[in-house]
Amino acid sequence: MKIAIGSDHAGYAMKEGLKKFLANRSIEVVDCGPDTDAKPAEYVPIAKAVAEKAAGAEADGGILICGTGMGMSIAANKVPGVRAGLCNELFTAKYAKSDVNINVLCMGSRVISQRLAEEITTLWLDTPFTGGRFIPRLQQLSELEAETRDGR
Repeated sequence: MKIAIGSDHAGYAMKEGLKKFLANRSIEVVDCGPDTDAKPAEYVPIAKAVAEKAAGAEADGGILICGTGMGMSIAANKVPGVRAGLCNELFTAKYAKSDVNINVLCMGSRVISQRLAEEITTLWLDTPFTGGRFIPRLQQLSELEAETRDGR
């Protein structure tokens, strides 16, 4: 499995911790930045890089971290094929994966602890997509995305 990961400066320490956590699970990590927290990092280009990898064939999913997780989730959801979910607690993480099959997990480093981020990440990785009645809903999301992209 390969996961793309990125953060802004506020989420840098959590990102670095999650990289080690994922490596300990034998998951390959593609770091989309930043490489330091010494200066401010704009979240939009980093969210775009992770989201494009998660939506394409370059990664099996993505993780984005900023102060609240909100900016990253909004930016990532602008990329076609991305279903990014802001999950700062376990219940949402489980159902965001099982029912909506999010492919980009977003979290807030100023909202949750490193340990909770690891628990949320584990739940997101280990929860299977339910399928069934949720498949038509994902199709509807894809159709909505195509409509808005085509300017209808």
